[in-house]
Amino acid sequence: MAKKRPAKSLGPQRPTQKVAATRQPQAKAELSEDVKLLHSMGYAQELSRRMSGFSNFAVSFSIICILSGGINSLGQGISGVGGAAIGIGWPIGCLISFIFALGMAQIASAYPTAGGLYHWGSILGGRGWGWATAWLNLIGLVTVLGAINVGTYTFFMGAFGSRLGLSTDGTTWAYYLTQAVFIILITSLQAVINHRGIDLTSKLTDFSGYLIFAVATLLTIVLIVFAPSHDFSRLWTFTNYSGDVGGGVWPATSSTFYLFMLCLLLPIYTITGFDASAHTSEETKAAAVVVPRGIITSVLWSALFGWLLLIAFVIAIPDLKTAAASGWGIFFTVMDAVVPAWLKYILYFGILLSQFLCGLATVTSASRMIFAFSRDGGLPASKFLRVVNMVFRTPVAAIWVAAIISILFTLFTSVYTTIVSVTVIFLFLSYGIPIVLGLFAYGRTWTKMGPWNIGGLYKVIAVLCAAAVLFIFYIGVQPPNDKALWITIIFIALTFALWFGLERKRFAGPPMGAEIERRQREIERVEQALQAGAD
Repeated sequence: MAKKRPAKSLGPQRPTQKVAATRQPQAKAELSEDVKLLHSMGYAQELSRRMSGFSNFAVSFSIICILSGGINSLGQGISGVGGAAIGIGWPIGCLISFIFALGMAQIASAYPTAGGLYHWGSILGGRGWGWATAWLNLIGLVTVLGAINVGTYTFFMGAFGSRLGLSTDGTTWAYYLTQAVFIILITSLQAVINHRGIDLTSKLTDFSGYLIFAVATLLTIVLIVFAPSHDFSRLWTFTNYSGDVGGGVWPATSSTFYLFMLCLLLPIYTITGFDASAHTSEETKAAAVVVPRGIITSVLWSALFGWLLLIAFVIAIPDLKTAAASGWGIFFTVMDAVVPAWLKYILYFGILLSQFLCGLATVTSASRMIFAFSRDGGLPASKFLRVVNMVFRTPVAAIWVAAIISILFTLFTSVYTTIVSVTVIFLFLSYGIPIVLGLFAYGRTWTKMGPWNIGGLYKVIAVLCAAAVLFIFYIGVQPPNDKALWITIIFIALTFALWFGLERKRFAGPPMGAEIERRQREIERVEQALQAGAD
């Protein structure tokens, strides 16, 4: 490994700072400002700050992954109200996610730290809100990792299971045993790659960004070319496919409007995970500018490419009624009917690889949340979970704990739709809390904005986010996902009990005021130790 300058030279109080900045003007200046800002919040530069602007975008774009949620959850849309779920429902659902992205970007620019949402909640609303935000975001990240990898298994079985002689009957023990082994293997591999350092991880997520663009574009073209007809009126036509006519995806209902609201889970679930750009702030250069840009652009590009892809899919369906009746298997039903076998399997391989890399990026995001929360003593065994490996500069314990908890969750809750609902509820609750807290802090306790600033529009965004959280919770617990309601209630009850029974007295929260000053000597010691370990 090439030798680097001692980490202490990055501190804002060191005289060598200006010399280094002169030698490598822009890159060093950006790095210097990043580290100064991190020090000013009371934290050492423990993680390796090597991610470029594209890498920061790619980690969120890879987690959103329109080739994962957009394909694996297709049944929630088309087997609900037909083509209108895509033509009309997709942009509405994406707009909801984009509103959260705007609010998140505003705060991320002001406070670019790992585990950003937890830190934001603490600064804007107090340590109790920060603690609650951390737990909600953590359970959301762990469950979304489970949802992604269960979805990857479902896709693998649909694409290759029969050809490999595996049981594709989802009601058998053989199927669930195969699922458990598959998820343990791929989650462990994702953790190993993350363990090996941010360089390898960011290279793979960069590749994932290009791969998603390429495969989505190719799949869109293929579907349009091989479509038996081009009936665009499907995109605004509502048809009630609830009950058996929709493969049992949604229980029978006479209300098409209610069904349409449930179908919004497809885009809302797909366009999530963009908080990864914030979680990797401490590994990103020029984070105050780059991170909010990564959040916004990952949502916009995913929404656009996902819409074009799914429009092509709806157009390519030979018979909409037959396709809707196939329920969760709708993607494979249409691909089998429309796309030549040789081309179909090439696309399947690209999609499967994209889904694996989606899980890889999610391990990165979840582990940084665990690291940041543990750094302030917010989790059991925090001293263990916050340790950064001196060679790889990654929070290895946090990485493996995130992977293990995710595996255990999928073993307990193996039903994909329930996992999706729990994921959506907890993630958007954790997104909404700091954004809404910012509404009350804006212009009062929160007066210093970052370089990415939407001004007074932020207040409107915060109000819309509050309303959106209530809406997402409502649609997320409707049958057949009513089990998600009990999981949510139990977790929130435990959160309240833990906070008022124990953590309110113990948990100090992120450093503030005099504590930041007190930490400066410790920051220098930590950075020197990490640099010595790297050398």
